[in-house]
Amino acid sequence: MQPHVLIVEDEPAQREVLRYNIEAEGCRVTQAGDGEEGLICVKEDLPDVIVLDWMMPRLSGIEVCRRLKASPATRGIPVIMLSAKSEDIDKVRGLETGADDYVIKPYSVAELMARIRGQLRRVRPTTVGETMMFEDIILDSETHRVTRAGDDVKLGPTEFRLLSTLIEKPGRVWTREQLLDRVWGLENYVDTRTVDVHVGRLRKALSGVKGGDPIRTVRGAGYALG
Repeated sequence: MQPHVLIVEDEPAQREVLRYNIEAEGCRVTQAGDGEEGLICVKEDLPDVIVLDWMMPRLSGIEVCRRLKASPATRGIPVIMLSAKSEDIDKVRGLETGADDYVIKPYSVAELMARIRGQLRRVRPTTVGETMMFEDIILDSETHRVTRAGDDVKLGPTEFRLLSTLIEKPGRVWTREQLLDRVWGLENYVDTRTVDVHVGRLRKALSGVKGGDPIRTVRGAGYALG
């Protein structure tokens, strides 16, 4: 699935420039014109990264960031704060509120894109061409190849996306609903039983090469790698 970036910016021209450049990076983009709309967008469709303007009507970026970082459901989403405030005290305030990065306006679009890629690399490394490893399993997202103990593992596209999600955070328990959102995305006609079917196929493929079953089932919760 494409990485998802939310832009919360009240200036339409700025939003359009950002949208164009972020989509050119292969990301899916959602836009909001003020802080309240931004919070609604986050609730409806969790993004991987949020680009958040400080000065906005109705609800400031600082307040939006504070609320996001106060909630267990959203505190892990990286926030890149955009602001015309260039004093060190303002930057410190933004970072202390919970922003993961702080970019001063006017900014270089190339620099901002590099910072977005950096945050995506941290939260979703497989979406930016990274090679991921868990024990003897290696997933190369650029060549779309998976090996285990040096042997190729043949996976269908859905099983590859499923493993890509699980391997990003070994040990994390993903609910079936979270896996549906990440792996199947907007295909919301898929039900949770489909997740079980594809986890079974992934297990069979990984176990059929070498080693045991690396996927852990957590009763009443979901699945984890390791």
